[in-house]
Amino acid sequence: MAPYGTWPSPITPDLLTEGAVRLSDVGLAGGRVAWNEGRPSEGGRQVLVADGAGDLVPAALSVRTRVHEYGGRCWVEVGDALVVTNDADQRLWVVRSPGAEPEPLTPEGPRYADPVADPAGRFVIAVREAHGDDGTVENDLAVVTLDGTVGTLVGGRDFYAAPAISPDGRRVAWVDWDHPNMPWDDTDCWVGELVDQADGTVGCREVRHVAGGDDESVQQPRWSPDGVLHWISDRSGWWNLYRSPTGEVGDGGEALCPMAAEFGQPGWVFGTSTYCFTADGRLVATWGGPDGGGTGVVAGGAVAPFDLPWSSYDSLVADGTAVACIAASPTTPAAVVRIDADGAATVLRASRSVDLDPAGLSVPARRRFPTAGGEEAWAVVYPPASATHEGPAGERPPLVVMSHGGPTSSARSALDLGVQFWTSRGFAVADVDYRGSTGYGRAYRNRLRGAWGVCDVEDCAGVATWLASVGEVDGDRCVIRGGSAGGFTTLACLAFTDVFAAGADLYGVADLEALARDTHKFESRYLDRMVGPWPEAAATYRERSPIHHLEGFDRPLIIFQGLEDLVVPPAQSEMIFDALKAKGVPVAYLPFPGEQHGFRRAETIRTVAAMELSFYGLVLGFTPDGAVAVPVVRP
Repeated sequence: MAPYGTWPSPITPDLLTEGAVRLSDVGLAGGRVAWNEGRPSEGGRQVLVADGAGDLVPAALSVRTRVHEYGGRCWVEVGDALVVTNDADQRLWVVRSPGAEPEPLTPEGPRYADPVADPAGRFVIAVREAHGDDGTVENDLAVVTLDGTVGTLVGGRDFYAAPAISPDGRRVAWVDWDHPNMPWDDTDCWVGELVDQADGTVGCREVRHVAGGDDESVQQPRWSPDGVLHWISDRSGWWNLYRSPTGEVGDGGEALCPMAAEFGQPGWVFGTSTYCFTADGRLVATWGGPDGGGTGVVAGGAVAPFDLPWSSYDSLVADGTAVACIAASPTTPAAVVRIDADGAATVLRASRSVDLDPAGLSVPARRRFPTAGGEEAWAVVYPPASATHEGPAGERPPLVVMSHGGPTSSARSALDLGVQFWTSRGFAVADVDYRGSTGYGRAYRNRLRGAWGVCDVEDCAGVATWLASVGEVDGDRCVIRGGSAGGFTTLACLAFTDVFAAGADLYGVADLEALARDTHKFESRYLDRMVGPWPEAAATYRERSPIHHLEGFDRPLIIFQGLEDLVVPPAQSEMIFDALKAKGVPVAYLPFPGEQHGFRRAETIRTVAAMELSFYGLVLGFTPDGAVAVPVVRP
């Protein structure tokens, strides 16, 4: 028996990165399942890996795109070659055969993402992002041949995503949208005919509108093996699957399996893939919602879930009659798995090896709780868990409230050692799906429109108050943490409520006005919907910005910031640090050279965990196992 928060834990800061990789963007290469593997031990380098064949690109390449700054899918197999975006210069490179030296395909300057291959192996179509010397940014769809000829397929809209070429190579579908929309707001899906042009490039003609428009988010156009276009739309209020019932584009589309569930995800990154077609014509999809979800075959207007041990699935791709994807559960780490036609599954690559006593892993529950205005919100709640320790009778555990980024995103119940790091020491954790989160339909997602800095703050404070009221946590020992938009919510909770004893801000927003002026193109009009049109709503921006409400801060804060962050520039963290230091609030600031938006280096991840744990110990009055010195500025 030991006080909550002091339990010794096998999940050390070192264990968070030891042997760990980040898995994304599953595909096929050389007839094998392949994926992109982010390696903290190699400074965050991303490497294409194939099952049974090892690394597919030389050490000189890191396969990563920075289009929209968040990146996403940036590789494709073209015939026997691999075409990838290289992180260092953002050009497309080609590796023509295993072991061959990579060759640049595109000139220096523009960035490329989301490439798809011509079935005949002649070219790729990719999203292109060109940054001008005057600060302007132009996006379009580019055609790049394997001899390095580059042309424009379509342009004129603010953003493009998800190009998809039909099996016969004659048609292409894509999604586009304009400011102030984000890809989960109002988007359009189009189809055009591909034609060879005299200059050696490929053009697009006979462009027709398929779906989308006002109050409809369309994503992931896909062609079935017999050439019928499918897509995901939230026209019903939920991201459901649709297809052209006659096989002809423009027939309006029909819902394949109407459900109060989400078959799609918010398009923060390129290459989201939540459904695919197997060689035998089956449509395999993953879905989720308030009532749960799964992965299985969609047919006859219904879903037939596979009986599998995982709870979350992503990056689906067909491998013949099988499906490969990334799967995870609350007690098993993310892994690339192959699911055969009979539902049998094989793990091809785990993101890490977890040799932990299952009794020491916290199993979460999705909880609905009351919040402001008589409404309800959701959270994934983890109780403390240890294989060796328990808390004293009558003592309630401290609570870590996690506020996810986005803010248009969601909490996930997959195994996250970053969460178990806290629960194994005796903390409860509430990962909040505040109003505005995804996974609960368009109406819930739109609840944050005009209310960022209000609903998220109410819900993060509300879940702490509620859990304390039902006796599950100690209401005097609640802390809040969050990154990016979650960092903004963390700061706002400290400025506008007295619920939390302390906060941890990871590259968060302190000044909404500065963010509206300084952020990158993709999010430069995001706040028009979340706060109000800029600069007309300048008074609201100031009203919601923590930097303008220093009088509300009296609880300690620790700040972590990457110095190469272009999404939330370091000035945001520096301004709140300087202001709180001048006010006399205990505050610590740890900047990390070489880190961008989201930490990728092993040393950074370990440092943040150790410092944050020790910081909470200082604030809450106990000495955690493995405590380190924290550079807190005191009055």
